[in-house]
Amino acid sequence: MNIRVACCLAAALLMPAAFASEEADQLLWGDTHVHTKLSFDSFLNGNLSIGPEEAFRWAQGEPLVHPYSKARVQINRPLDFLVVADHAEFMGVIETAYKSDEHYQELGFWAGLKRWLLTRVLRYKISAGTGHEIESDNQPKPPENPQGDPVTDLNNEPPSGFFGDTERIETTAWRQVVDAAEKHNQPGKFSAIIGWEWSSTPSGNNLHRVVITPNGASEALRYLPFGSDQSQYPEDLWNWLDKTSKASGSEFIAIPHNPNISNGFMFPDHRIDGREMDKLYIDQRRRWEPVIEMTQFKGDSETHPVLSPDDVFADFERYNFIIQQGADDSSYKAKAGSFARPALKRGLELEQYYGANPFKFGFIGSSDTHTGLSSAEENNFHGKMVRDSIPENKADTRIDGRVSGWSMSAQGLAAVWASENSRQAIFDSFRRREVYATTGTRIQLRFFAGSDLSSIKKLSGTELKQAYRLAVPMGGDLLLDSDSSSPDFLVQVKRDEQSIGLDRVQIVKGWLDELGNLREEVFNIAWHGDRALDKKGRLVAAKVDIDLRTGRFNPEQGARQFFVKWQDPEFNPKEKAFYYVRVLELPTMRHSQYDAIALGLNKANAEPALIQERAYSSPIWVSSVVEE
Repeated sequence: MNIRVACCLAAALLMPAAFASEEADQLLWGDTHVHTKLSFDSFLNGNLSIGPEEAFRWAQGEPLVHPYSKARVQINRPLDFLVVADHAEFMGVIETAYKSDEHYQELGFWAGLKRWLLTRVLRYKISAGTGHEIESDNQPKPPENPQGDPVTDLNNEPPSGFFGDTERIETTAWRQVVDAAEKHNQPGKFSAIIGWEWSSTPSGNNLHRVVITPNGASEALRYLPFGSDQSQYPEDLWNWLDKTSKASGSEFIAIPHNPNISNGFMFPDHRIDGREMDKLYIDQRRRWEPVIEMTQFKGDSETHPVLSPDDVFADFERYNFIIQQGADDSSYKAKAGSFARPALKRGLELEQYYGANPFKFGFIGSSDTHTGLSSAEENNFHGKMVRDSIPENKADTRIDGRVSGWSMSAQGLAAVWASENSRQAIFDSFRRREVYATTGTRIQLRFFAGSDLSSIKKLSGTELKQAYRLAVPMGGDLLLDSDSSSPDFLVQVKRDEQSIGLDRVQIVKGWLDELGNLREEVFNIAWHGDRALDKKGRLVAAKVDIDLRTGRFNPEQGARQFFVKWQDPEFNPKEKAFYYVRVLELPTMRHSQYDAIALGLNKANAEPALIQERAYSSPIWVSSVVEE
C-alpha cells in the first residue's frame, strides 16, 4: 500500500465520512467559554448586569457599560462566533435570590424562615461588594485520601445548597440563554452557539467541561443542561449526552478546560473511580471530547517545566492554584494527567494496552471570563471577575482568596478552519479537529502532512485543494507503510497584522519508541533573523524593540510569514507519533505590566513584564499500516 492510498484509508476509517473531503477555506475566530450574570460565581462577584444578551452584543463589537467600573468598554476586534457557557449548576438562581423571594415562598414556616435569613445575608454581601466571600468560604475541602476517588472521598461535598428545588428557575435561565443565541445568530456573519458548562470539581480537582451544540431552540428547549449536581463523573455526562442526543435530535461535544488544575484527573491512566478503562469508556471519550481548551484565563495547559525540562518555552503562564480551601502555589504539583502534551503521549501508551487511544484531541483556546466580556487582548483585558477589572483591584483583590487579578492570563481564542460561518460548519470543524488555539493573537496557521507534497508551494487556492486531496490537515490521522520515510509536513503561518511579527515556528513531536519509552522533542523549523541553530537545535532569543513604559513596539519587527516543508530527521515508521505546530510571536507587554505602569509601579507583583504570545495547531497522528 502506498502512502497516498494509506492517507485516503486513514481519512475513511478515522474521520466521519461527511467531513473527510471538507475543504475549509474560512478562518473564524471565537470564544466558546463565556460566563454571564446567570452563573452563580459571576453574580456573587458583582456582575449584576451583563447577561447572555449583552455578551453576544459585546462579541459583535458593540460598546457596553462595564458592570463594575461603569465605564464604556468595547472589544478591539469583534469575534466570528461565541458560546455563552453559564454553569448548569444553579443557573440564574443567585440572581433570582437577590431580586425576589420566589425560591422559598412554597416552603413551610421554619424552612422558609431559614431560607429568608440566608437570603438576606446573601443580598447584603452582594450589595456591599463582598459576595465573593461566600464563594471563597465554600471552596472544596482537600481530600481525605488524595490518591483515591475524589468523588466518593469523605471530604467531598457535591454541589447542593440551601435553595432546594431550583429546576423552575434554571429552566427560565436556560431559556434566556437559548433566546439570546437565537436572536443574535446570523449565518454567514456571526454564529451565536448554544452551550453551558458542566462544572465538576470533586475534592477541588477541576474536571469542568463546556458543552456545545450546533442546534437551535427547537432542540435545546427539549432538555435542561446536565450539571455536576446530578453527577460529578464525566462518564455520566457522556451517558446523558448520548441519551439526550437520541431523545432531542441534538448534536453535542464536551470540551475539557483547565486540565492544568485537575491534579492529574483530567487525563488519567485509569477511570476516576480507580477502575481500568474499557472500549466503551474510550469510545465515549473519543466521541464526545474531540478537542480540549489548551489555554485560557486560568493559565496555559500545554506542558510544564517539570514535565518537559528540555523545552525552554514550557514555563509559560503557569497557574499554580487548585480549587481547594487553603491551597496555594506551594501545594501545587505538576502531573502528566494535567497537561496536553504529556496526555497525548500517555494516549499512545494506552493505545498499546487497550488497542485504542483515549486522548486523541485537538486544541482550542477560550477565555472563561465571568464578566460576560470576552477579552483576550493584553491592552484591553477586563479581568476574570468584574471586581478585578480595574488596576487598583487587580493589585490586591484575591480571587478564590489567593490569586491576584494579575495572575490571570489574558487569553485565549479558538481558531476554526470552516467552510462557512454557521453553527453547523463550526461544529463540524470541532468534530474533525481542524481547529487551533491561540493566546489571544490572531496568527493564521495551516498544517498538513502527507507524501511527496513538493509540488505545493502555498496553502491557498488550487494548491490548498491539492493539499486536501493528497494530505491530512491538523487534527487528522496519517497512515503509512511500515517501511516509509518521513512524510512531508507543510506549515504555513502569517502574522497577526495588528500585533508584533513572528519569532519562530516549531514542531513538537511526541512518540512511543520501539523500547516502549515515551519521548518528546521540539524542533525549530523556521525563524526570524540571521540566528543559527546550536548543536542542540536551539536558537538564541531574538532582540525586540519595545517601550516598557508604553507597550509600544516597532511593528516592522519579526517575520511576516513562513511557509515550510519539513521532514522528521529522526522518523521511524514503526513508532507511533504525533506532531503539532507551535508558533511564537516576538515578546510584547503583558496586561499586568500595563496596569503596573498605570499605577506608577515598576512591576506587577512577581508577574513578568513581557509575554510571548503563541498559537498551537491541533496534532496530526502518524502510524504505520499493520501488514496482515
